[in-house]
Amino acid sequence: MPPALSPLAVLAYLLMFVGLIGSVLPLVPGPLLIWLGALLWAANDGFQSVGWPTLLFLGILTVIAWSSDLVLTSVFSRRMGASWKAVLGAIVGGLAGGLLLGGWIPIVGTLLATILGAIAGMVAVEALDKRDLRVALRTTRGYMAGVLASSLLEAMLAIAMILIFAWQAFL
Repeated sequence: MPPALSPLAVLAYLLMFVGLIGSVLPLVPGPLLIWLGALLWAANDGFQSVGWPTLLFLGILTVIAWSSDLVLTSVFSRRMGASWKAVLGAIVGGLAGGLLLGGWIPIVGTLLATILGAIAGMVAVEALDKRDLRVALRTTRGYMAGVLASSLLEAMLAIAMILIFAWQAFL
């Protein structure tokens, strides 16, 4: 059986596919799964087509994607005046929403519940902290703009990672 069709290669493709989907879903480390899939595929192939330089570059893209989530969300939130407590409220709210309400409709329900939980958590903390609902809503819009920007960047990096892998593996 050719290495590209072996059970380990199929598992690697599955990891990359889940990673691509995970690049836009909260709480799923999409680029990390793509990198692990590339590593598994390369190891299965004896590092013939995809070598360590490519894996190192994909690892750098993974770190950039992961850190962009933290940086962009924080920068957008702080620019709109959000406190660190509000960002923590969004994180706790998003986790609570995703875990408690996400199981009703698989994937889409979890995504929606996580987003709504993050919004509710940030609005609640900001409204309590600043005593002004209008300010709380403005800072929450900034937070959501950061989440959207980081998700877009993470998805673009995930696609780039898969294209780089395919270029090295099959061309």
